[in-house]
Amino acid sequence: MAIIDADTHVDETEETWEYLRAAERAFRPTCVVDDRDGKRYWLIDGNRFLRIPRTFEKTGTTVETRELQDVAARLADMDRLGTEIQVIYPTLLLLAPAQRPEVDLAVRRAYNRWVGERCAAAGGRLRWVCVPPLGVMEAALEEVRWAKEHGAVGVMKKGDPEFGKWPADPYFFPLYEEAQRLDLPICFHQGTGMTDIRTGADFSLGRFQRLPLSVVNALYSLIANNVPQRFPRLRWGFVEAGASWIPYVSYDLRRRSEKQPEGGSIDGVKFEVQDDLLRANRCFVTCQVDEDLPYILRFTAAEQLVVGSDYGHSDPSQEHHFVRLLERRAAAGDITAEQVRQLTYDNAKALYGL
Repeated sequence: MAIIDADTHVDETEETWEYLRAAERAFRPTCVVDDRDGKRYWLIDGNRFLRIPRTFEKTGTTVETRELQDVAARLADMDRLGTEIQVIYPTLLLLAPAQRPEVDLAVRRAYNRWVGERCAAAGGRLRWVCVPPLGVMEAALEEVRWAKEHGAVGVMKKGDPEFGKWPADPYFFPLYEEAQRLDLPICFHQGTGMTDIRTGADFSLGRFQRLPLSVVNALYSLIANNVPQRFPRLRWGFVEAGASWIPYVSYDLRRRSEKQPEGGSIDGVKFEVQDDLLRANRCFVTCQVDEDLPYILRFTAAEQLVVGSDYGHSDPSQEHHFVRLLERRAAAGDITAEQVRQLTYDNAKALYGL
């Protein structure tokens, strides 16, 4: 059975920043080692970002495959796992690299050039998601156009404020319009528009809100503000936050709609709650294989769920053998064999336009 892995990662490396333009060299991220803890950090425009130490024992990957130093080795890993295509998201850039738009632009553009070139050597098996420089909208639109021409299959967004604006803010409508024109989905991956949270004292205190819940907020706020209706052909992805929240969001939006005498509004904006919010709004959500899928599927069609391995990372989302685990659930009668195929291939193909 063919497999599309909907959520994998690369670790940015020193080579990534070789793609900075000559005039941007002053913005180059540098690697520093803290003498107090011995850990490595990226230093970008005065902000520190932990370079998370990884091992083969924890990730099942090597530095050569995580950093795309050896594309052939990564493809061999995919062959071993039975994966036809991996869709790649960043690591460092799951956080905002800088709040100065010119620095953010330089760093994101360099990343896109690096990952685009490395994936080009994979014969279409490594596809990637563009990280647009949202502090300068015209530059963001140019970057999305370039990315489409160079193998990108999505545009990454965060579900909390980026440059002071939430996902449903009209500021982002030109980005959504261009993504729709280019047939690229907007993909809200777990992450944040904040900088430097991994090294801040409040990281552990606010981690759940700033990272996975930002994805939930994105879907909720987009629907509550009728944004998907403005872009009727645009697909939306909600990645690495599980899917157990779908019943709650569906319930809460429906209750708000029914309790408001004007037909449902948030801040004066009327919205409609369809029977299947995800399908009606072209939304796809990554799920974990051990979630209560029969219950979740009471609230959305199986066609709206996708699965990813989190390849390269070692956090709780990692599931290299997600197909095997789903097949076990099918054998136990929890889900059907057809749903396994949908979750592991058909739906990711539809989301990313593959």
